[in-house]
Amino acid sequence: MLMIPVSVTKEHKIKQDSLAQRFFKQWDIQLMVIPALLFVFVFSYIPMYGVLMAFQDYSIYKGFLHSPWVGFKHFEMFFNAPEFWTVMRNTLVISLLKFFVGFPAPILLALMLNEVKKAAFKRVVQTISYLPHFLSWVIVSGFVISLLSTDNGSINILLQSVHLIDEPINFLSIPEYFWTILVTTGVWKEIGFASIVYLAAIAGVDPHIYEAASIDGASRFKQIYRITIPSILPVITIFMILAIGNLLSAGFEDILLLGSNPVLRDVSEVLDTYVYRIGIENSRFSYATAAGLFKAIISVGMLTMANLFSRRSGNSLW
Repeated sequence: MLMIPVSVTKEHKIKQDSLAQRFFKQWDIQLMVIPALLFVFVFSYIPMYGVLMAFQDYSIYKGFLHSPWVGFKHFEMFFNAPEFWTVMRNTLVISLLKFFVGFPAPILLALMLNEVKKAAFKRVVQTISYLPHFLSWVIVSGFVISLLSTDNGSINILLQSVHLIDEPINFLSIPEYFWTILVTTGVWKEIGFASIVYLAAIAGVDPHIYEAASIDGASRFKQIYRITIPSILPVITIFMILAIGNLLSAGFEDILLLGSNPVLRDVSEVLDTYVYRIGIENSRFSYATAAGLFKAIISVGMLTMANLFSRRSGNSLW
């Protein structure tokens, strides 16, 4: 008599279960997901009807139903605007600087913290590096502005004390310094919190692999290069895909607060701040929506392409 393994019969039964049956079997777990789904639906999907403004001469008095349709008029105006290339240059340069500096920074911090043997010192460093993430950009920008101030700013006092400068420098009024200040501040604020995921991934590596490598004579650097980095590569790949999808999101709060000086407009105006200035301050809702929709379409395309390329390595979002 042919004996069918119990595991096979169970697997076949699970496959035969309908979606509704699986839902009711896990009703308590599914209920925990419903608030998150409602949040995404209410705040992410319902407002998407607003993209209709990009194809209308929208008026708040006429509404969506009675505002005249104009096709791609506002897209053409955006592409032909005198500030288009300046905005795109600033967006791409700031995004790439944040990507090439800000993306590997938490990985390096996680690798270094993993090599620290003294638990007390490690906890102190982690706490100090995590704290800035929980500060709002309003507080962080105020701290940076105070630090770089010409009136008793710590940086100017330090540079004058070592005789590198003769008089205080107004750093936030010099366009050549803005990108460096912005990227450095962003890395300082997020490096600790972003390293949590990589530290968790490193903690999941089997310690016996390190022991075997150590017996074979591998140095700590070789263990990092040959074991640690390849082990956390799937996590790195996923976050890299997300970072590439956000390349046109150069920032909003940080740039708006640190780059509020009109002198910095040529180096601080990015797509997000441009949409805010044109749409909210100047009430050109249709034009701003067209610019924002252009950014969203390009971002989705870049995310999809990055996912397709990473799928070849076996690591992808979908």
